[in-house]
Amino acid sequence: MDRDEWARLAGETPMPLSEGEIAAFRGLGEPLDLAEVSEVYRPLSRLINQYAIAAREMHQRTRGFLQRGDERQSPFVIGIAGSVAVGKSTVARILRDLLARWPETPRVELVTTDGFLYPAAELERRGITHRKGFPESYDRRSLLRFVSQVKAGVDEVRAPHYSHIVYDIVPGEYTVVRRPDILIVEGLNVLQPASMAHPLAVSDLFDFSVYVDARASDIQRWYRQRFLKLRESAFADPSSHFRRFATIDDDAALAIADEFWTHINEPNLVENIRPTRARASLVLRKEADHRVQKVLLRKL
Repeated sequence: MDRDEWARLAGETPMPLSEGEIAAFRGLGEPLDLAEVSEVYRPLSRLINQYAIAAREMHQRTRGFLQRGDERQSPFVIGIAGSVAVGKSTVARILRDLLARWPETPRVELVTTDGFLYPAAELERRGITHRKGFPESYDRRSLLRFVSQVKAGVDEVRAPHYSHIVYDIVPGEYTVVRRPDILIVEGLNVLQPASMAHPLAVSDLFDFSVYVDARASDIQRWYRQRFLKLRESAFADPSSHFRRFATIDDDAALAIADEFWTHINEPNLVENIRPTRARASLVLRKEADHRVQKVLLRKL
């Protein structure tokens, strides 16, 4: 569906977010505005809300059939995937707030898979520091256990905390999830399928999934722009892992960004991330201006 056709599906769906709230969602360099949220994410939140209601009803019917009325309600789990710099984190944050406004799903939690990266010392021990962000750099067993416990209705489940400033897992810090109505799991490789080595994948536990898509050339340009902005913000933090890049000029910064893109981010996109696009329930296709122009929904 093109953008205009998709936007009409919003119908009378309320628009609960203000321009000020939307401004807080903007990622580095993303031109997110009221029109984008209203025309793209408002109908998407209503669609997912309908899926969540249907899943809850089916779960209740199943419990009734099995005569297991004492079982806890299983939360609706959403996976959001896409390349570095494509804007998936912004999509996840918008959906978190929009879905929480629906009366059927007031408790929405967002967890990123960054917390399930192996610590820097472990990546170095395994000799895969240069593969950070690739599927093998994640503790898939811990991620799967985390989502399984949330899905099972465990009262309190903890996810490790990852700091983008120190570029590592922070010992002793956690994101705590307490029986949400909806859990959003956002990350590069969350749609990876199961394999002989990993017979159960976290994507097997998703009730709905979104892939944020764009041309590789556009994503690279956004990545370069973001790198320049980070140089002026996060990189300038004295404790930043990338502090050494804070004072270099534009040409040197762009050269480093291109090296990271060519040797890490683009190969990961081509080899691991983009091949999972067809597994998503819904694809948001962005054009060069970062705005969604097409929505592809898997037929039931």
